[in-house]
Amino acid sequence: MARRVSKKKGPTPEEDAKDFFLALDMLEQERGISKDYMLEKITQALVTAYKRDHEGIGDNVVVLADQEKNSIRMIIKREVVEEVDNPDTEISLEEVRRSLPNAQIGDVVSKELKTKNFGRIAAQTARQVIIQGIREAERNMVFDEFHTKEKEILTGVVSRTDPRSGGIYVKLTSGDKTTEALLSTSEQVRGETYTEGQRLKVYVVEVRKGTRGTQVVISRTHHGLVRRLFELEVPELFDGTVEVKSIAREAGSRTKMAVWSADPEIDPIGACVGTRGARVNAVVEELHGEKVDIIKYSDDPAAYIAAALAPADVVSVDAQPEQKTCRVVVPDDQLSLAIGKEGQNARLAARLTGYKIDIKSVTAAAELAQQEAQEAQEALARAEEIPTDEGAEAAPEEALFADDELFAEDE
Repeated sequence: MARRVSKKKGPTPEEDAKDFFLALDMLEQERGISKDYMLEKITQALVTAYKRDHEGIGDNVVVLADQEKNSIRMIIKREVVEEVDNPDTEISLEEVRRSLPNAQIGDVVSKELKTKNFGRIAAQTARQVIIQGIREAERNMVFDEFHTKEKEILTGVVSRTDPRSGGIYVKLTSGDKTTEALLSTSEQVRGETYTEGQRLKVYVVEVRKGTRGTQVVISRTHHGLVRRLFELEVPELFDGTVEVKSIAREAGSRTKMAVWSADPEIDPIGACVGTRGARVNAVVEELHGEKVDIIKYSDDPAAYIAAALAPADVVSVDAQPEQKTCRVVVPDDQLSLAIGKEGQNARLAARLTGYKIDIKSVTAAAELAQQEAQEAQEALARAEEIPTDEGAEAAPEEALFADDELFAEDE
């Protein structure tokens, strides 16, 4: 006699729903993705999957999820009609009265659908929507984490180099989130070399959402990097006792930074330099030997401009605040120092102060002053030679008189 084989029972719908909600809890704990967010995405996936095979269903299908009761149900609503035109949204009175004898035309009845009866394509659609939802949630979390780091310094690890563009990919970590940022060639300091595995401080210029996820724009040439490096080394800058008023930088070569303090007892330059130059040397070391000039900011344009041209000595400054221009006179032996190699010192001072600076030596300034004085005298002399208005009026009368005399002689 053949043995009867009992069919193994699968999990009940309640057990499936319980496992479903437990999986959402684990996803929230391990990846930090909100349970409500994922529940919304899964609900959307189930509805999308059903609509994939029932295009005329419209908004008549809903998903009801109840975590407390460990239930997740998919419901389709249909209107009771005499004659069915669209079986996805309508049901005949005759069919519905088999289970609901008191049903009337115009009533809306609900029926639970079994998701296991979905077709293969519909199931794939649901799976894609869920995966996309997870990826989108992770991208949003990465963006939210790094967006708060804009205008700050992050320490990353060089992961790889793009041989075609020369760009450097840097792995950045903030909190428990990690992303990869591109340090383009335009944001790299000339002369610096980078190797895989090297730890590198970078300045976060901007964080934006891209088609491939969060895009973090980083730089090693931005002047903000110098500001943040000093804030790491100088507590007075971090707490606001000393302020950075302006920075002008040519990355890899030289930086000028103007500092100021409202407290007259605090030396802003000394605070930034530190004991035996310890603080500024730490910044210079991170910048791989880039020179840093720290000057004291002043509300007096002449004093500010003179300080900005350090290390050159300045004899005088004639500033025109309205035009943002000035003429600076320096000793003859300080002219090349004031201008700097290839004009760098003067260029950085102009960027720092916002003034267009014309630098002259004492000798050149004296010659120019003498030339201007001579031109002024010549202009005055020319003005004195111009006939007055009385003389201009008298001339026609004299000419007329002369004509009268000539006419009389002819007679």
